[in-house]
Amino acid sequence: MNREKSAVARPWERKFLGFSFTNHRQAAIRLAPKTISRFKDRIRELTDRTKSMPMEERINRLNRYTMGWLGYFRLAAAKSHLQQFDGWIRRRLRMCLWKQWKRVRTRIRELRALRVPEWACFVMANSRRGPWEMSRNTNNALPTSYWEAKGLKSLLSRYLELC
Repeated sequence: MNREKSAVARPWERKFLGFSFTNHRQAAIRLAPKTISRFKDRIRELTDRTKSMPMEERINRLNRYTMGWLGYFRLAAAKSHLQQFDGWIRRRLRMCLWKQWKRVRTRIRELRALRVPEWACFVMANSRRGPWEMSRNTNNALPTSYWEAKGLKSLLSRYLELC
């Protein structure tokens, strides 16, 4: 018997196969904290900006992982978590895209193609802020519809379909 895994405790203090329970009278299934951290670690690995990979391949790998993960954890009440994950994944992808646009000239060209105003193209392209900070600034240029067109599947919309 494993002493770390075996215990007598309240249901919301324990986890089982990545799930846990809320401490309300009606015990709802929720995601265990360790499950959330493992999910984020895997997404960080898939969206590592130092890995040279075409965006289509990156999105393919993300979709495969996230849809499988969601298929397993669809029983949990995780609507707010999934909404946050969606936004966070899109921001990580914007960071990777910004990193791919290495030169100022490339950034200006790509931002113009996304119909960003001319003055904003120059300001953003010449910014000395890092890719993570710039991923917040490119939010309007690369909205959710852009990523849906590229093939990125939304966790929240898939979750709502399943429920």
